[in-house]
Amino acid sequence: MHDDRNGPQSVSATPLELLRTPPPKERADAARNRAAILDAAARLFNEHGVEAVSMDQVAAAAGVGKGTLFRRFGDKAGLAAALLDARERVLQEAVLSGPPPLGPGAPEPERLVAFADAYLDYAFAYLPLVRMSETASPGARYRIGAYRFWHRHVSILLPRGEDPEHTAHALLAMLGAEHLTALLPELGERRIRDGVHRMWTTAARG
Repeated sequence: MHDDRNGPQSVSATPLELLRTPPPKERADAARNRAAILDAAARLFNEHGVEAVSMDQVAAAAGVGKGTLFRRFGDKAGLAAALLDARERVLQEAVLSGPPPLGPGAPEPERLVAFADAYLDYAFAYLPLVRMSETASPGARYRIGAYRFWHRHVSILLPRGEDPEHTAHALLAMLGAEHLTALLPELGERRIRDGVHRMWTTAARG
């Protein structure tokens, strides 16, 4: 069985634990501002939808200046990514040390398909936020630290055939929030899940 925690020390083979999204380290006052901003954003996004809420509205609701908001999060994509951070860490921890088949201890094909199922649970639960974090600027999805974690994990679990790193990118493309959002009205969640499960199972078998 491939070990997620070991492997060559190259950019493409970084140990999975080192790609985990770390919790932010900051001063107490900065942490309070961050919490106020994230609480306000979560409430406004829930009440009005992600697309309808401006950064100005978030700053006003949080009681901070616009400069503070933009310095901390950059844009709405950065704000969405910060809101998703805790949810992503839960899934990362489950991959690293949770019970099988998502966590260690099951055969690679089972773990691979379990990850696809678990990621879809996460993506559908927070789809507007995930979409915002991935699409607000060109290539945003691939700059998110969590994406490198998911890609490395999938690459490790794939059969050692031709170019598992490319195959991992192709499989993860099915889980992109823009892709899921486009398919959802036509196919519905159940058909999307069944299709992803089917294609990931085929890839897992090599």
